[in-house]
Amino acid sequence: MYVMVDVETTGPVPSLSSMFWFGAVIVEPGLEHSFEGRLCPLPEHLPSLRDDNIGLHLSRKTVQEVRTWSDPEETMRVFEAWLQMQSIARKDERILLLSDNNGFDAMFMSWYFYRFVGRNPFGHSSMNIGSLYKGIVRNMRHNFKHLRKTQHTHNPVDDARGNAEAFLTFTRLMQGTS
Repeated sequence: MYVMVDVETTGPVPSLSSMFWFGAVIVEPGLEHSFEGRLCPLPEHLPSLRDDNIGLHLSRKTVQEVRTWSDPEETMRVFEAWLQMQSIARKDERILLLSDNNGFDAMFMSWYFYRFVGRNPFGHSSMNIGSLYKGIVRNMRHNFKHLRKTQHTHNPVDDARGNAEAFLTFTRLMQGTS
């Protein structure tokens, strides 16, 4: 089961910053199944967090707003249960994280899952759809983003959906179907 993920964070790495918002979409025709996680930033990051933080700014969120969001442990446990339910419904044992920037998104997902749940349902593998697209079109300079239908807004569910739309489009093209 492919799961397109997008995360919004307060900085570049998990130990120094917080993931405060993430979205996931099951990659299948219709893109009907999605998950949104809104997490309160970690207590150790709240004292220095300001409204001009680039992650908050791009997402159009404030410190006051995100500090009312859910407990990260609870959110990650609910997300894990949702992933397992989706996997069972599709009789698919493997859950693979796909992302526009999997080096970033998968890093935060893995760190949060291990810190709050003790395991990562995605395992240690993920796929960067930008690199996959470059291989399909055989051009390292080409970008898949023109294939998105949903606008990139820094709302992680919208962004995951747009990336999933692009992925479905270019994988259909690769297989010769429309």
